[in-house]
Amino acid sequence: QLQLVESGGGLVQSGGSLRLSCTASGFELGLYAIGWFRQAPGREREGVACISPGGRTKYEDSVEGRFTISRDNAKNTVLLEMNSLKPEDTGRYFCARRLVLCRPGPGEYDSWGQGTQVTVSS
Repeated sequence: QLQLVESGGGLVQSGGSLRLSCTASGFELGLYAIGWFRQAPGREREGVACISPGGRTKYEDSVEGRFTISRDNAKNTVLLEMNSLKPEDTGRYFCARRLVLCRPGPGEYDSWGQGTQVTVSS
């Protein structure tokens, strides 16, 4: 059964750090790009970071230099390290898969996890 499960969210003060995990099962992770997206109340889902099967990474401008995405295909896991967190990083974070290449739009991804909540207090 295909599944993506996010974990690691929580409440953190501004300037703090969190590590999110996306654990994949039921498919060959190494064939897929994995994107992290976030959605705040009343806002559209937006891409945060993506990593291709070969390890090429892309970041949304506001997180560049603060977030790091990485993958370990042997462990079926994609991580999102988030540092220097800001209140505007608050939202529900989702991971999603897309065959081969990263793309910015959420509609390009065919399977999603349930998300994990990140709240950054000021």
